[in-house]
Amino acid sequence: MSYFDAASSAPLHPVARQALQASLDEGWADPARLYREGRRARLLLDAAREAAAEAVGCRPDELVFTSSGTRAVHAATAGALAGRRRVGRHLIVSAVEHSSVLHSAQAHLADGGTVSEVPVLRSGAVSPAAYAEALRPDTALACLQSANHEVGTEQPVAAVADACRAAGVPLLVDAAQSLPWGPVQAGWSLLTGSAHKWGGPAGVGLLAVRKGVRYAPQGPTDERESGRAPGFENIPGIVAAAAALRAVRAQAAAESARLRELTDLIRARVPELVPDVQVVGDPVHRLPHLLTFSCLHVDGETLLHELDRADFSVSSGSSCTSSTLTPSHVLKAMGVLSEGNVRVSLPLGTPAEEVDRFLEVLPRTVAAVREKLGSAGPASPVSVLGDDLVVDTLGRRCPIPVIELAKVIDDVPVGGTVRVLSDDEAARLDIPAWCEMRGQEYVGEEPADRGTAYVVRRLAP
Repeated sequence: MSYFDAASSAPLHPVARQALQASLDEGWADPARLYREGRRARLLLDAAREAAAEAVGCRPDELVFTSSGTRAVHAATAGALAGRRRVGRHLIVSAVEHSSVLHSAQAHLADGGTVSEVPVLRSGAVSPAAYAEALRPDTALACLQSANHEVGTEQPVAAVADACRAAGVPLLVDAAQSLPWGPVQAGWSLLTGSAHKWGGPAGVGLLAVRKGVRYAPQGPTDERESGRAPGFENIPGIVAAAAALRAVRAQAAAESARLRELTDLIRARVPELVPDVQVVGDPVHRLPHLLTFSCLHVDGETLLHELDRADFSVSSGSSCTSSTLTPSHVLKAMGVLSEGNVRVSLPLGTPAEEVDRFLEVLPRTVAAVREKLGSAGPASPVSVLGDDLVVDTLGRRCPIPVIELAKVIDDVPVGGTVRVLSDDEAARLDIPAWCEMRGQEYVGEEPADRGTAYVVRRLAP
């Protein structure tokens, strides 16, 4: 089995497993107690904190451990907003932040605060100028991930940090995806991470708050972790997390170069091997182990199941794999194709042979799924309205609206239009992306009695 979903959760690093087993015997006591067992636990906790702080690039007394990366994000957001409430209640996030950040923003809105969402370029990166424009006198906190979890695009943290510093606004960086590969660019005020992203055990996160940042912990607090993460510390998990982070950092330079070669190979070969594929994300400024591509006329859920049957574990941002039937907010913000989306994120040590086998299996798997979908179910009703061709795909989900559009486009004279009726949210993203890939003009969308009419003008013969 080839596991290609390290961005979701990396396999437990061997060093983490050893540290976890050892600290289960040594680190079970209360580190706040003065007896021998407590002092031993305290030594383990302090050593883990120093190792993690060194990797993060902060002082040990600026870093605390939490019960997860999500908890770290929620605590960081709420604490920084509360600490700067006198300044104002304005929060800035990018459109492609992790859901934990966006959920924190929603909670802030529900509590009466205001939120600005900075759009991203088609590469998935924010423009530092656009971020600077979002800063206001009442901005209490700005949030920006160091690298995107779905497409791997690295964000211009240093440039955004400079703008925030000039405005006197602290910057919270979600560094969950990038911490295994090196410290975050300078200038951040708060930083969060999640151990299971770098080969540590699940259930351990970290939160760093620079000295001088106004911060007021919210919710129940106690004397643990400087009052910022209540509850008994999971010392075995923390020790294993710190050991894993130190171990992956020691491998980072060599593995980064090796895995980048493998993902570059996939980026180059997939469009050659599979017709109608869009590779998304910045091709250069990206994480070394992660890439994403989308395949026209493919059901994402079916494709993932078929790849799983071929012993490849990958992820997807396609609406076809989502219980909400809406495309990934990241792909939507980027304005790229979402149907048949595949995210490949290689764990440390992935053999080149597994990538070669993936490139061998993928083309025939996509072809089989396309053939199955192309012949599945009845054709959508087609009618004529004035000079327009109308395709009714109401009630049919991604990727059927695009498949039916592709079937009829050749029947439309050059300059003529076709209206695709759809009530599938993914069509709003996928039909314009299809037009760009196929050299057709996307005119726009119009209201319809049911759903939405997506209007396409045929340009190419």
